[in-house]
Amino acid sequence: MSSASSASAVPGFDPTDPAAVLSRLLRCPSVTPAEGGALAELEALLVPLGFSVSRPVFSETGTPDVENLFAARGSGPHLCFAGHTDVVPTGEESLWSAPPFGAEIRDGVLYGRGAVDMKGAIAAFLAALARRAARGGSSNEGEDAGGGADGRISLLITGDEEGPAINGTVKLLDWITERGERPDACLVGEPTNPGVLGEMIKIGRRGSLSAHVTVRGTQGHVAYPHLADNPVPAVLAIGEALLAEPFDAGTEAFPPTNLEITSIDTGNEATNVIPGRSRLAFNIRFSDAWTPETLKDEVSRRIECARQALKFRAGKEPAVVEIEWLGRPSEAFLTRSEPLIEAISQAAESVTGLTPVLSTTGGTSDARFIKSVCPVVEFGLVGQTMHMIDERVPLADLEALTEIYDRFLSRWFAANAPARP
Repeated sequence: MSSASSASAVPGFDPTDPAAVLSRLLRCPSVTPAEGGALAELEALLVPLGFSVSRPVFSETGTPDVENLFAARGSGPHLCFAGHTDVVPTGEESLWSAPPFGAEIRDGVLYGRGAVDMKGAIAAFLAALARRAARGGSSNEGEDAGGGADGRISLLITGDEEGPAINGTVKLLDWITERGERPDACLVGEPTNPGVLGEMIKIGRRGSLSAHVTVRGTQGHVAYPHLADNPVPAVLAIGEALLAEPFDAGTEAFPPTNLEITSIDTGNEATNVIPGRSRLAFNIRFSDAWTPETLKDEVSRRIECARQALKFRAGKEPAVVEIEWLGRPSEAFLTRSEPLIEAISQAAESVTGLTPVLSTTGGTSDARFIKSVCPVVEFGLVGQTMHMIDERVPLADLEALTEIYDRFLSRWFAANAPARP
């Protein structure tokens, strides 16, 4: 017997029970970028379900190596489930009411780092697959929901979503594409629901753009300002210019673009020294009215206007300003695949009785990379405790999500089944 098979053959373990699956995953301390045993557990659970599993490790200078997982089985229309097993640090463990990697169940609630973001969704999807295997791949809703065998199912799981996202999903997508694997659609299991399971599906995400703006001056004594050049007024003027007018009023599918100044810093703790440098940091979450390039142009225009205005007010040369664009900007995107959206919407409504809102709110996710390969939507647990002390999930929500994923699989494969002659 293989190590994977023997690992899943734990006495009393039921792979159709999402709480049992999640407990195994939560006991793995997979704080990004550590694998922590989580991908090994996934492999052990997937191999008995007929999946072939690969665990490529990606590297890049200046970043930690990251292990990832791709598993697939079957043929025909290809549906991918994407997610991540890496989790954020626990914070001060003494503040937790249960061990963060203990998978403790108390009063019908399962506690642990990653319970919501997003090992819970992975566990629900695995349990749904196990239930379908137990039924021979048939629907649990009757022929109207698409009884019969599934097509090709894959799982694309990274260990680098909570980190810099360099050695994770981007490279894993390239890796599977080079091997002839191109999904027809993808479901990401991020926690999408604000308060109640079934109320929201993410069909797109706002773009994200971050930068540092540095103004160079001349350090000096505060009593002799004529011998110095204080950069702080210039930074404040630039901040005002960036916030002076709305970037847009929003679009049909997106809320208005929003810029937030996140830091203004001089690195100067002395009260009698004029600093020689001041830096402003900001992030913009933007609608589909912009691309990263057009937004950079607009930001640069506003900064230059502020710079020139200072020249006229102060009667001297404009400040020396440097703009450093940070990381890889994310483009705004919107999924328009009706079969994919309808399949998850109908599955969620049939289980919860709620009609999900189709939303593009919130932060970014790895869906921003997947959208370049195939249509993608996101649906997972309620996100209220993600990244918090005592992250937790009600067992009732975990069971409901498993049922939703099961019905989603039936509906999507029914909608994409090859036409019969």
